[in-house]
Amino acid sequence: MTQPRVLVADKLSPRAADIFAERGIEAVVQTGLTPDQLKETIADFDGLAVRSATKVTADILEHAPRLKVVGRAGIGVDNIDVPAATAKGVVVMNTPFGNSVTTAEHAVAMMFSLARQIPAADRSTRAGKWEKSRFMGVEVTGKVLGIIGTGNIGSIVASRALGLRMRVIAYDPFLSPERAEDLGIDKVDLDQLLARSDFVTIHTPLNDHTRNLIDAKALAGAKKGIRIINCARGGIVDEAALADALRSGQVAGAALDVFVEEPAREHPLFDFEEVVVTPHVGASTGEAQENVALQVAEQMADYLTTGAVVNALNMASVSAEEAPKLRPYMQLCTQLGSFAGQLTRTGLTGAHVTFAGDAAELNTRPLVASILEALLRPMTDSVNMVNAPLVARERDIDVQVTTRERVDGYTTLVTLAVDTENGTRTVSGTLVQDGAARIVGIRGIRMDAELGPRMLFVRNNDAPGLIGKLGTILGDARLNIANFHLGREKAGGEAIALLEVDQDVPAEVVRDIQAIPQVIQVQPMRF
Repeated sequence: MTQPRVLVADKLSPRAADIFAERGIEAVVQTGLTPDQLKETIADFDGLAVRSATKVTADILEHAPRLKVVGRAGIGVDNIDVPAATAKGVVVMNTPFGNSVTTAEHAVAMMFSLARQIPAADRSTRAGKWEKSRFMGVEVTGKVLGIIGTGNIGSIVASRALGLRMRVIAYDPFLSPERAEDLGIDKVDLDQLLARSDFVTIHTPLNDHTRNLIDAKALAGAKKGIRIINCARGGIVDEAALADALRSGQVAGAALDVFVEEPAREHPLFDFEEVVVTPHVGASTGEAQENVALQVAEQMADYLTTGAVVNALNMASVSAEEAPKLRPYMQLCTQLGSFAGQLTRTGLTGAHVTFAGDAAELNTRPLVASILEALLRPMTDSVNMVNAPLVARERDIDVQVTTRERVDGYTTLVTLAVDTENGTRTVSGTLVQDGAARIVGIRGIRMDAELGPRMLFVRNNDAPGLIGKLGTILGDARLNIANFHLGREKAGGEAIALLEVDQDVPAEVVRDIQAIPQVIQVQPMRF
């Protein structure tokens, strides 16, 4: 057997190369490669270990016929084209928990820097000035800290802030009341958090729901003199709106470790003395970098030598014998979880999965992991099929699995019921003869829908004229309907329309549909 080879393309701890060598893997360290150099080099390697500098694009992957695994020493995989890697059969791994403490500590450090104006005072003192009266700070003791996102990092920040005798409130649609109580914090909505907080720190992934979450409207409703810290992802805070709020005095200060465009060598926010900036170093401590480097080396070595999969973003823990039978069920379960996750906007407290008929005879663990990964994906960018059950437990989401040998009307059926603060809702799916997944029930309403890449979910009261109004709005917006599926509980009762569309549905179109009197809920969806 040929000795596996791993290319270490970004700076990692030297100990990582030692781990590879100890496992019989040749590790070649070549950092700072240009994309063209990487394309010329990667063809001879089975594994690629990176941090954030190296971009693993579809073009790079096309030049990597031997590549089996890409390991990211860290959480974010923005620099890796995960769909392209999946299409090429390349496993993408990350280390989602190795630098959580470091990032949380950086957020706390940024808060203190804002509270006591430390960077500006340092510059002034070095310039020979002695401006004691100018740098009047504020205490953090007794102040209200608002945390947006209470995953692993946000939870650590909460514990540190409570130790500082701060009052902590949090906005996280997926935070259950029980988990909030365990953390010792109060759960509030975003408007309340901004209106009450003296400091706000952000710890959410960047996605369609969080992009520009802190925009001009949000800042206008915030407590005057609020201070904002972002050590999560650039783009969650609208940078132009933040600049305007700083000029007006609505925002007293901001501390940013991340920006929309990086590296941020020039930026309008750099002109504000009350803004503290760092070059995306939230995870940069010796301890954190050592941890993630060793973790990614261990994970990649395990996969290349034994086939074991840990913290993979695009591969389930499935044996070679099970894979052919489970593959269509994995697709179905991912669709069910994603469907429920995209419709969930309040705290998840439970998820009950029922496998009936043929599905009850399968190895359901990877199927449940597929459901949980897709269900939790809108909450966090660090969830994958391996750690999804752990993430669910950490968030006090009660996961239950039931199997039934028989089910009326179907040879196989998978049903997901999610419990939220607003009640329980269900979505069911089956496989047809060609192995394609079908959604056959939503909230107890029978359907027969195949999910496309872009869908529009509309829940409404059954009444004449809705379909015409819906079609008119989409037509006026030049949005083409590829498929249209309808279901209702009874005449005049609740109904559901599930449309496949060829283009993304703009926010203004969603608002127009929501304004139709019969409409209860509208949600664009991606699969």
